[in-house]
Amino acid sequence: MKILVCISHVPDTTSKINFSDDNTKFDTNGVQFVINPNDEFGLTRAMWFKEKEGAQVTVVNVGGTETEPTMRKALAIGADAAIRVNTPATDGFSVAKQLANVINDGGYDLVIAGRESIDYNGGMVPGMIAGLTHANFVNNCIGLEIDGTKATAVREIDGGKETVSTALPLIIGGQKGLVEESDLRIPNMRGIMMARKKPLTVVEPIDTNAETTSVSFEKPAPKGAVTLVSPDNLDELVNLLHNEAKVI
Repeated sequence: MKILVCISHVPDTTSKINFSDDNTKFDTNGVQFVINPNDEFGLTRAMWFKEKEGAQVTVVNVGGTETEPTMRKALAIGADAAIRVNTPATDGFSVAKQLANVINDGGYDLVIAGRESIDYNGGMVPGMIAGLTHANFVNNCIGLEIDGTKATAVREIDGGKETVSTALPLIIGGQKGLVEESDLRIPNMRGIMMARKKPLTVVEPIDTNAETTSVSFEKPAPKGAVTLVSPDNLDELVNLLHNEAKVI
């Protein structure tokens, strides 16, 4: 079985986020990048299929050379090979088209993508890939078993879980539950050394246009932020609080 795991290169959640160029661009200075958590759950599940069923696991990323340390970490965790599509990840649709091209060329039985990335939280790429490749698709996947050419998947739905059966090739949008956090793997020294010898293939992108652009970014208000009240509104505020106290 050939498995492709889509890897997003995202800021660590502990990083301090800033914007540049009048809040129109994300400032990467001083930011630590990691494997997208939803993708890491998927990669760990792929490792299970590799160890239990002898699956061949490849990871893929759309991005520049700055993403290669993240790809090497995925190789150190246990992936057999990596592919980097040499173009910036500009928007969900263009990324999906690049990934679909890799999938069509590779003949993969199972494609595991994260339900969404934690940077832009678009949640659109896995479904777009499925549409572009005409493969079966299960989103919000929290459980997956493969038996020959058949797959049984569990997905999260409003108020519960749903178990579905489908045929390969299959694309899933995975999340926490696909494996538990305790199952995630930290690369050891042997894995890091072996990763240096594993193939990381750089492919040039196909022609595609971004369908969306980010106009501007804005940080949320700091926790505990106090809204200042002008003297003109003070009487009104006191009156509202007084009436609310009467209701209570």
